[in-house]
Amino acid sequence: MVEKIEHIGIAVKNLKEANEVYEKLLGCPPYKTESVESEGVNTSFFQTGESKIELLEASQPESPIAKFIEKKGEGIHHIAFAVEDIKTEIKRLQKEGFKIINENPKKGADNKLVCFVHPKNTHGVLIELCQEIT
Repeated sequence: MVEKIEHIGIAVKNLKEANEVYEKLLGCPPYKTESVESEGVNTSFFQTGESKIELLEASQPESPIAKFIEKKGEGIHHIAFAVEDIKTEIKRLQKEGFKIINENPKKGADNKLVCFVHPKNTHGVLIELCQEIT
Protein backbone atom coordinates (compact mmCIF):
# COMPACT_ATOMS: atom_id res chain seq x y z
CA MET A 1 0.00 0.00 0.00
CA VAL A 2 1.01 3.60 -0.51
CA GLU A 3 2.57 5.04 2.64
CA LYS A 4 2.88 8.73 1.75
CA ILE A 5 3.79 11.17 -0.98
CA GLU A 6 7.56 10.67 -1.19
CA HIS A 7 8.29 13.67 -3.43
CA ILE A 8 7.10 15.78 -6.32
CA GLY A 9 9.34 15.76 -9.40
CA ILE A 10 9.74 18.97 -11.39
CA ALA A 11 11.34 19.02 -14.85
CA VAL A 12 13.68 21.99 -15.37
CA LYS A 13 15.84 23.17 -18.26
CA ASN A 14 18.73 24.36 -16.10
CA LEU A 15 19.35 22.64 -12.76
CA LYS A 16 21.77 25.28 -11.47
CA GLU A 17 19.28 28.11 -12.08
CA ALA A 18 16.38 26.08 -10.67
CA ASN A 19 18.42 25.19 -7.56
CA GLU A 20 19.00 28.90 -6.93
CA VAL A 21 15.27 29.64 -7.21
CA TYR A 22 14.20 26.78 -4.93
CA GLU A 23 16.95 27.54 -2.43
CA LYS A 24 15.54 31.07 -2.10
CA LEU A 25 11.96 29.81 -2.06
CA LEU A 26 12.47 27.09 0.57
CA GLY A 27 15.23 28.80 2.55
CA CYS A 28 17.61 25.84 2.33
CA PRO A 29 20.04 24.30 -0.15
CA PRO A 30 19.43 20.93 -1.80
CA TYR A 31 20.38 18.07 0.52
CA LYS A 32 21.54 15.96 -2.40
CA THR A 33 22.47 16.21 -6.07
CA GLU A 34 22.88 13.13 -8.19
CA SER A 35 23.16 11.91 -11.78
CA VAL A 36 21.16 8.89 -12.88
CA GLU A 37 22.92 7.83 -16.07
CA SER A 38 20.38 5.13 -16.96
CA GLU A 39 17.63 7.78 -17.12
CA GLY A 40 19.76 10.55 -18.64
CA VAL A 41 18.99 12.92 -15.79
CA ASN A 42 20.69 15.11 -13.21
CA THR A 43 18.69 15.63 -10.03
CA SER A 44 18.69 17.65 -6.87
CA PHE A 45 16.53 17.12 -3.81
CA PHE A 46 15.15 19.67 -1.38
CA GLN A 47 13.43 18.80 1.87
CA THR A 48 11.22 20.98 3.98
CA GLY A 49 9.63 19.19 6.91
CA GLU A 50 8.44 15.82 5.63
CA SER A 51 7.99 17.09 2.07
CA LYS A 52 10.54 16.66 -0.72
CA ILE A 53 10.96 18.27 -4.12
CA GLU A 54 13.09 16.64 -6.82
CA LEU A 55 14.35 18.88 -9.62
CA LEU A 56 15.19 16.98 -12.83
CA GLU A 57 17.39 18.24 -15.67
CA ALA A 58 18.05 16.21 -18.83
CA SER A 59 21.66 15.15 -19.25
CA GLN A 60 20.99 13.56 -22.64
CA PRO A 61 18.92 15.03 -25.50
CA GLU A 62 16.86 11.83 -25.89
CA SER A 63 16.11 11.30 -22.20
CA PRO A 64 12.53 11.16 -20.91
CA ILE A 65 12.99 14.55 -19.18
CA ALA A 66 14.28 16.18 -22.38
CA LYS A 67 11.27 14.82 -24.28
CA PHE A 68 8.89 15.96 -21.52
CA ILE A 69 10.26 19.52 -21.56
CA GLU A 70 10.17 19.62 -25.36
CA LYS A 71 6.51 18.55 -25.37
CA LYS A 72 5.13 20.24 -22.25
CA GLY A 73 7.76 22.71 -21.03
CA GLU A 74 9.11 22.96 -17.51
CA GLY A 75 6.85 21.97 -14.65
CA ILE A 76 5.55 19.11 -12.56
CA HIS A 77 6.73 15.85 -14.10
CA HIS A 78 5.55 13.28 -11.55
CA ILE A 79 4.26 12.56 -8.08
CA ALA A 80 6.14 9.84 -6.23
CA PHE A 81 4.56 7.64 -3.58
CA ALA A 82 6.58 5.69 -1.02
CA VAL A 83 5.72 2.01 -0.78
CA GLU A 84 7.04 -0.67 1.54
CA ASP A 85 7.18 -3.47 -1.07
CA ILE A 86 7.34 -2.21 -4.65
CA LYS A 87 6.93 -5.63 -6.30
CA THR A 88 3.76 -6.36 -4.32
CA GLU A 89 2.42 -2.91 -5.15
CA ILE A 90 3.12 -3.42 -8.88
CA LYS A 91 1.15 -6.69 -8.83
CA ARG A 92 -1.71 -5.06 -6.91
CA LEU A 93 -1.94 -2.15 -9.35
CA GLN A 94 -1.78 -4.45 -12.38
CA LYS A 95 -4.71 -6.46 -10.96
CA GLU A 96 -6.57 -3.13 -10.63
CA GLY A 97 -5.98 -2.50 -14.35
CA PHE A 98 -3.10 0.01 -14.22
CA LYS A 99 -0.37 -0.11 -16.87
CA ILE A 100 3.08 -0.17 -15.31
CA ILE A 101 5.74 1.40 -17.54
CA ASN A 102 8.62 -0.62 -16.10
CA GLU A 103 7.40 -3.83 -14.46
CA ASN A 104 10.88 -4.56 -13.11
CA PRO A 105 11.79 -1.87 -10.59
CA LYS A 106 15.06 -0.11 -11.31
CA LYS A 107 17.49 1.91 -9.23
CA GLY A 108 16.51 5.55 -9.19
CA ALA A 109 17.81 8.61 -7.44
CA ASP A 110 17.99 9.11 -3.66
CA ASN A 111 18.64 5.42 -2.86
CA LYS A 112 15.29 4.17 -4.18
CA LEU A 113 13.93 1.35 -6.32
CA VAL A 114 11.40 2.90 -8.68
CA CYS A 115 8.73 2.11 -11.23
CA PHE A 116 6.19 4.26 -13.01
CA VAL A 117 2.43 4.02 -13.58
CA HIS A 118 1.37 5.20 -17.04
CA PRO A 119 -0.32 8.63 -16.96
CA LYS A 120 -3.13 7.43 -19.24
CA ASN A 121 -4.42 5.48 -16.22
CA THR A 122 -4.12 8.36 -13.75
CA HIS A 123 -5.81 11.30 -15.49
CA GLY A 124 -2.60 12.54 -17.10
CA VAL A 125 -0.33 12.36 -14.03
CA LEU A 126 2.82 10.23 -14.13
CA ILE A 127 3.02 8.30 -10.86
CA GLU A 128 6.30 6.97 -9.50
CA LEU A 129 6.42 4.26 -6.86
CA CYS A 130 9.52 4.37 -4.61
CA GLN A 131 10.92 1.84 -2.20
CA GLU A 132 13.89 2.67 -0.01
CA ILE A 133 16.88 0.42 -0.79
CA THR A 134 18.07 -1.11 2.46
